[in-house]
Amino acid sequence: MVAVGESISRDSARRIALVAQGFGVARPRRVDVRKVRRVVERVGVLQVDSVNVVCRSHYLPVFSRLGRYDRATLDRMAWGDAPELFEGFWGHKASLMPVSAYPLVRWRMRAAERQVWSEPVGPEVSVPWAVVVGMQRLEKERPGLAGEVLARIAAEGAMTAGEVGAGEVRRRKDDPDPDPSTGSMWNWQDAKIAVEYLFSTGQLMISGRRNFERVYDLTERVLPDAVLRTPELTADDAQRELVRLSARSLGVATARELCGKTGGHYPLPAATTKRIVAELVEAGDLIPVQVEGVKQQSYLSSTATADPVDARALLSPFDTLIWNRDRTQHLFDFFYRISIYTPAAQRVHGYYVLPFLLGDRLVARVDLKADRKTSTLVVPTITAEPAAPDFTEPLVAELELMAEWLGLERVRLL
Repeated sequence: MVAVGESISRDSARRIALVAQGFGVARPRRVDVRKVRRVVERVGVLQVDSVNVVCRSHYLPVFSRLGRYDRATLDRMAWGDAPELFEGFWGHKASLMPVSAYPLVRWRMRAAERQVWSEPVGPEVSVPWAVVVGMQRLEKERPGLAGEVLARIAAEGAMTAGEVGAGEVRRRKDDPDPDPSTGSMWNWQDAKIAVEYLFSTGQLMISGRRNFERVYDLTERVLPDAVLRTPELTADDAQRELVRLSARSLGVATARELCGKTGGHYPLPAATTKRIVAELVEAGDLIPVQVEGVKQQSYLSSTATADPVDARALLSPFDTLIWNRDRTQHLFDFFYRISIYTPAAQRVHGYYVLPFLLGDRLVARVDLKADRKTSTLVVPTITAEPAAPDFTEPLVAELELMAEWLGLERVRLL
């Protein structure tokens, strides 16, 4: 048992993090829905991103931990008739979360409503600014539009924002008195603003994806009745559970890593996180420790273990293990930044670079692309970390496994 205030080596902290994230056990020979469910419960959230250079990012963390599995299993869990996961931005950015977490984020939906119609309520709410200013404009120009959209979906069934707004004229940036919803990034039709408002406030949920475009339906037609009947928690109780779940998923982390605005599982205001962490320390759920090389106070989950780790995995840039880049650096001594938004001339290691985990270390950066036309997993560059052991054989095996999982016929190194 670790004592309060005890120092933990970087090696131990790294193993604790890896075990907490599901890398402490060997990949199973056979993968079923129970094993996929266990991975999602361990990582807490699967970030959803539109980048499809290799495959959609939410599929990759499950592959990293389980190896070859049927992606249709995850699809059914998220968007099937009896979903076990729900999609939203109430956790870390846009992500899939277990439906058991739905009662823990309902307070965020209430806060989103207040944020749209009154003053901002703090960093725990991440309603797109286009929704805030867009709905305030629509209240003057097209009052009742959100209600009309909700009634239409109720009557006609699930549909995309494009289907809701079919025939609408897109507002132009040179319109009189433009708002941010007509900017280069948020050039949204009025119907899209209304749909996103209804989604942000929990009146609609995402029931599926068509060519990766969100399909919206009434919340009561998407989530299981048992989940909807679960009593709503107070914000304090929900936030306390979110911090506890984040700590269990990370193993050991600073308060900012637990629930920071940019790198935490469930963003909360710093003052709220500080108060809840103190409560969880008092309850024995968190143990204050000092991690080698980390100036800030760290907290060890009472469920954490530091077992040996013998992993082999290519990690999505959006994997929960590494999405907090500062934490990745101090645990793995691995400076990592995604390069898809970096001009080509300034890229150092490639375009879509996946860290390669071997044992309990990140030993290389592997630039990957799935060329579906030629059925090839293309590897433009491989960059070894300083003093990394020879990883040729395990990396080739992992690349071949990934290609097979993706339905590609070959691997080609450029």
